Amino acid sequence: MPSRATSRRSLLATALAVPTAAVGVPLLAAAPAAAAATGVQTVVDWTDIALAAGVSASAGTPAQARVVSIAGTEFLQLRGVVTCNFSGDAQLGTLPATIRPPKTTRGVCPRNNHLGVNATRVEADTAGRVMVYGPQASDPVTWVQLDNFSSVQR
Repeated sequence: MPSRATSRRSLLATALAVPTAAVGVPLLAAAPAAAAATGVQTVVDWTDIALAAGVSASAGTPAQARVVSIAGTEFLQLRGVVTCNFSGDAQLGTLPATIRPPKTTRGVCPRNNHLGVNATRVEADTAGRVMVYGPQASDPVTWVQLDNFSSVQR
């Protein structure tokens, strides 16, 4: 049996007591941070992505992008499902001019499961290009689901 000094209960009690000792207010009774009160704000609403040649959106799930601010941090989010036939790194499309990240931002998105690989890297750069990285001739990407993409841009 672990000693009192290392038991889970004593560690948890210590973790909860430290903020109280530091600021003089119990952690669970403290007011929420001001940033939490602002919640999620839409900076740029859902806007269509201009798809590259050979790339098409699946019915009912257009490829779109938006920017949201969560507690003052901006995130680029993508949604939709596209069909394609990528056998190498390729451009999926171009973001609208109202949505251009100030730096390259990346995420991982689901793709067709081939040879046990079921995700691909998706990047959006400062020119607005949305790129897919990882496909190979022996492991082609035939669809990408963008709903997973949410990346800090500012």
